[in-house]
Formats: sequence, C-alpha cells, structure tokens
Amino acid sequence: MEDYNKIIESLKVRYIKAKNLVLQQPLTVRNYYDVGNNLMLVHNGIVAFGDDKQIVEEGQLLFIPGGRSTKIYYGDTESRVISNDDYITTKDKFFRSNNDLDLIGDAEDSHSFVSFEAKVFDSVNFFTSLEVPAFVITSNKLATLIIKIVEESMQDLPGKERIISLYTEQMVVEVIRYILKNKMFVEQLATNSTYFKDPRLIDLFNYIKENLGGDLSNKVLSNVANVSEDYVGQYFKMLTGINPQDYIEYQRMERAVFLLRTTKKSIREIGKDVGYKDTAYFCRRFKMMFGIPAGKMRRRESSMNV
Repeated sequence: MEDYNKIIESLKVRYIKAKNLVLQQPLTVRNYYDVGNNLMLVHNGIVAFGDDKQIVEEGQLLFIPGGRSTKIYYGDTESRVISNDDYITTKDKFFRSNNDLDLIGDAEDSHSFVSFEAKVFDSVNFFTSLEVPAFVITSNKLATLIIKIVEESMQDLPGKERIISLYTEQMVVEVIRYILKNKMFVEQLATNSTYFKDPRLIDLFNYIKENLGGDLSNKVLSNVANVSEDYVGQYFKMLTGINPQDYIEYQRMERAVFLLRTTKKSIREIGKDVGYKDTAYFCRRFKMMFGIPAGKMRRRESSMNV
C-alpha cells in the first residue's frame, strides 16, 4: 500500500472539461479516442462499449483511459456507425449541451462526463501506462463528484477553478481506490509501483518533458540515466514496457495537441516546438497517431464544445 500512496502523491491532476450532454439521435463511434482520460456518468438511456456491447447501467460510470481506442454505443447498440473523426466534427448533430443546473440527470438519454489528465511526476500518463481497456465503475461517491464538477463548470462563482481542481483530484484518487479495492489490473499496478521509484527513470521522464523540442536520441538519454547507449533502450523498455523513442513520440504528439488547442501557432511552428524539423513528416505522424490531420483537429475545437 505504501507504493500506491507514493504513486498517488506523485500524481499531477489537471481538469480539462466537464459537460452534461443529451442525446439527440443514436450513434455508434467505432473508434472513440481522446488524449485525456474520460469518466462518464450515465443518467438515463442506453450506453454500451466494446465489441461485446457491454451495457453501462443508469447510475454507473464508464472510465475510458486516455490514448485508448474504444467502441461506444449511444442510444441503440444497432445504431449508425461513424468514425471518431466524424463524431468530433459533427457532434452537435448527435448531442446538445445542457446548461440548466436543475435538469442535470433528469433528461432522457443523458450523461455527464469529466475529462482530465493524471500524470506521474508530471511526465507519464498514469492510466495510459496501465494499458487497460475501458471499464465500468459502480460508485455513488464518484457519481456525486461528477455531478459536482459539472455543476461548478456551469456556474461563474468565486473560486470556481479551485473547487473544480479539488474535486477532480479527489475523483482521480477515488478511481484508483476503486481499482485497488476490486483488485483490478493488479499486475500492471505492481509493475508501475516498482518502476516509478527508480530515480534514473524519473530523471529520464523529467528530461524528456523539458526537452521535447530538442535532441532526445538514445545517446543523449544514456547520459541522463548514466547507462550505456546500447543499454538505455532496453533499460527503459524493461521498466516501462515501451521503448523510449515510442514514448517520446507520444509525449511530443500530446504536447502538439495541447499547442493546437491553446495557441495560434502555425502547424510548422508547433511541429518544430515538439522536435520535428520536417513539417510534412510531423503531419504524417500526427495523422497516423490520431487519425485526423493536425489542422483539422484545431478546427474541430468549436464542435467539441457543443
């Protein structure tokens, strides 16, 4: 338990957004994907996920780890199937956003969700590192927290950001407690609790985070970790399950998404900022990872905020 406490204490949690949505017409997203983690509370109607169409009952929560592609059904498990790209760019055709506090949880075919980051040492996406699929949670405490976060997001009250931040941190801890209590993903958690304590690995995480736009070759990483260049890749993969260059690319692309959403920098500038001198190559890798061109991801933001 001490190891898990250390991981929880090292987590940096960042709230992204929260909404209460009402379904307007049924759909199936065959490859739902988001960089952030999403926790959805089903108020009313049909929500299912996975190829086996597992139903999320009313009052239950669906947790979708960031970076995981998941098939999701809304309203009908035999509904029209669309891609995640199409879903994002046409979301307002399928959902409307409820902004009335009194109607949260009362509308038919409605759900609330909170999107957030949870990073160990502000470097590694914790839930992504577990490499677990989407799963159902039954917890009145988490359901209450989701509603509180959504309610705060819908109001303009003093201390709004602080309250949302506190609730989101509590929500993340409750998710981890739920996983531990129900003995879920035990092997993955045990592995994480071991490698997150290695100081050399922590140095690598921090160095990569601070130098995404620079040289992150294995030669450079070997000097940071004080191991040989031939061994650093094996060392990193042994402790994390992923080779360092794949991890670096994921971090670079995640940073690129953040810059697309929060700045007016050109695609070329963003590619350079995250370590890609060749803009065309950056765009190809971006589309390969997210299934959508970088420019289109920027334009879709207004559609995401239905």
